[in-house]
Amino acid sequence: MCPSQLFSFLFVLLLLLFINSSGANTNTSTSFAYCPSSICHGINISYPFDSFTSPLYCGYPGFGIHCSQTDPILNISNVSFAVKHINYTTYSLTLEDIDAFDSRDCPRAHHNLTLGDLPLKYSELDLNLTFYFNCINSLSSGRSLDCLNSGGNKSYLYIEDNEPDHLNWYGICEKKVVATVMDSGWIRELGAVIDEELNRRLVAAMKEGFVLDWGVATECGKCEASEGRCGYDNSTNESLCYCKDGTLKFDHCNALSAAVGAAIAVTCCLMCFFRFRKTRAARCTMLPLCARSREGSDHKDLLYAEDRIVDAFLRQYGSLAPTAYSYSNIKKMTNSFKEKLGEGGYGGVYKGNLNGHPVAVKILKATEGNGEDFINEVASISRTSHVNIVTLVGFCLNRREKALIYEFMPNGSLDKHIYDENLKLGWEMLYKIALGIARGLEYLHRGCNSRILHFDIKPHNILLDEDFCPKISDFGLAKLAQDANTHVTTRVVGTFGYMAPEYASSGKLTEKSDIYSFGVVLLELITGRKPVDTSQPLGEESLVEWARPLFNHALDKGEFDQLADPRLENNYVATEMFQLIEAAAACVRHSAVKRPGMG
Repeated sequence: MCPSQLFSFLFVLLLLLFINSSGANTNTSTSFAYCPSSICHGINISYPFDSFTSPLYCGYPGFGIHCSQTDPILNISNVSFAVKHINYTTYSLTLEDIDAFDSRDCPRAHHNLTLGDLPLKYSELDLNLTFYFNCINSLSSGRSLDCLNSGGNKSYLYIEDNEPDHLNWYGICEKKVVATVMDSGWIRELGAVIDEELNRRLVAAMKEGFVLDWGVATECGKCEASEGRCGYDNSTNESLCYCKDGTLKFDHCNALSAAVGAAIAVTCCLMCFFRFRKTRAARCTMLPLCARSREGSDHKDLLYAEDRIVDAFLRQYGSLAPTAYSYSNIKKMTNSFKEKLGEGGYGGVYKGNLNGHPVAVKILKATEGNGEDFINEVASISRTSHVNIVTLVGFCLNRREKALIYEFMPNGSLDKHIYDENLKLGWEMLYKIALGIARGLEYLHRGCNSRILHFDIKPHNILLDEDFCPKISDFGLAKLAQDANTHVTTRVVGTFGYMAPEYASSGKLTEKSDIYSFGVVLLELITGRKPVDTSQPLGEESLVEWARPLFNHALDKGEFDQLADPRLENNYVATEMFQLIEAAAACVRHSAVKRPGMG
């Protein structure tokens, strides 16, 4: 071997050893760095706890914390608790039973907490409050809770050791519930205070919460002792150990992994050297392989994140959540996407069959949005239940495939009917559709538990059932409006012709943006014209701008011929036409402040 060849060999050897070493660090970044600490309402969430959007190895099984709109939520035995504090030094966390406050002045414990196999235990700082509800007879030495009495039945409270041994309550009381609170000293004196003070102190004690200590999970002890992180494989129900070098073990990490890595590096080096003697290009063939390996690891982590997002959503909404389907289910449902119903800005819609019932399956195009954005959209629709809102019956979040499964609307979308050259919908049906859309939008803005802004109201997103009852669909742009603040966006939102003027100038979107879009839809129902029609004379291409100067004449004189769809041939009810024109004129005002609200 000549000196130049030897130098080249040693250089490649050192290079590959460096790649192997940095590869381990890179794997650390593609695994451990996927588990950054997060803050939820002021609470630091770090290992062994994790957010539901993290990969599986980021926390103990059952230690996933969901960041809700009001609190960090930990679910234990299907019961939700607000996390008030986590102490990573003493390995303890403080929880509050959020279901205990149906009445602010009279808390009621609903659950007997079972810790099961979780590595959790009650703290020495805790004491138990035992409630007996709806008792037909008196219980000895128990403190009566007048605020929980129902009819002639009474409820009783016992504090820690005050409860008599072998208390005979079965058949006398409806239910026994043990609640845990922190032993603050004064809590033991509750039995002696007056009723009003009892209720106040009971509320304070239960809001203060209780403390649980955590220990190392049995199956995680060896893993953590070897500086690994314990994870869990939901598909096999087995614990896994994620090591710093990027490898995956069943119980613990060991020192052999580094040696194996070095041996592999040397082997690769020798292979590379001998290839190098034949062709100079061989030096480069190793690097893309490593890059692809790391890329695969990233992709796997993202899949884990999507699984956790779906699991969290299903746990949060329980029986109210639509069913999650695999992509293979979607293909079977649609007969491999055989019958296409239409194409929208967010993907194609296909007819399917689910348990003998027709459904519409919307396959979403790949976007920059992540799985959490998609689940937020599913959550928006899941919050709705109204005759004029389309029903979501299922969804799919599988790798890059995302799908929504809706009830099938046999009469398709509204635009196909109002733009038909031979208008088949009479005035009675058009008026009924206008009222239905208004009721659906009013429900989104006022009737939901969480107000929903749609941001893309248009005839294409209004579906018609077998009776031509309109249903608002396509919540791809919808936002939950938790407050009255304006939503500002830097990307194009909505459809040209339906977008409010303030959005074009400032990017601001509010509920009044939906009102403007609804006004445009009303004008389409009234006139039969599209929102933008380039075949119209210059200056009359915009439906709204064309209609503005005609509003006053129609409303003042009661003459609607200039605005009414000529295909109606004057077959409409004048009072109803007046109502729709008046509503449309108010909804499309330039000033958002002057537009009406729904309801």
